[in-house]
Amino acid sequence: MLHYGAFQVPARRQKSSAGAALQDIHALLCGLIAKFQPTIMAVESIFSALNVRTALRLAEVRGVVLLAAEQHGLEVRSYSPREVKACIAGYGQADKRQMQTMVKAQLGMEELPEPSDAADALAVALCHLQTDRLEQRFGVRKSELARPGKQWAPKQLIPGRRVTLESRMRILSER
Repeated sequence: MLHYGAFQVPARRQKSSAGAALQDIHALLCGLIAKFQPTIMAVESIFSALNVRTALRLAEVRGVVLLAAEQHGLEVRSYSPREVKACIAGYGQADKRQMQTMVKAQLGMEELPEPSDAADALAVALCHLQTDRLEQRFGVRKSELARPGKQWAPKQLIPGRRVTLESRMRILSER
């Protein structure tokens, strides 16, 4: 971990114009990309359990994030909140405190990462790292496994045997 934090747009700036906050987010993100030179960006997908107003605001911010990534030639990988929680805490319904605790442990941090939004961002990054390692090890991308009932031949697990995503997850958890 090189850096983490959470950006908060002052209420006065948010009210100044509809795009002011989005412009600030874009400028900050472009600055971070220029400073740290990443090759890939992991983002959390928007989930439908939010109220409509919150979902729309998050969609706007996500659009700015995706735009910044595209402008800098970054590949973007997206992970659902449940997927991130299952990957980091081992439980798809983990709460904020559990996620902060697991992020702290996995990164060897002295204190819980604050605010919880920053811990969520670190969790998304850790989820991507773990997913990427599995993809490299087993030679298959997450997107290929996301289709229910999709057949996949894990050569490293059981030669010649085809398994579904559900079976693969059980096999991996037994290892």
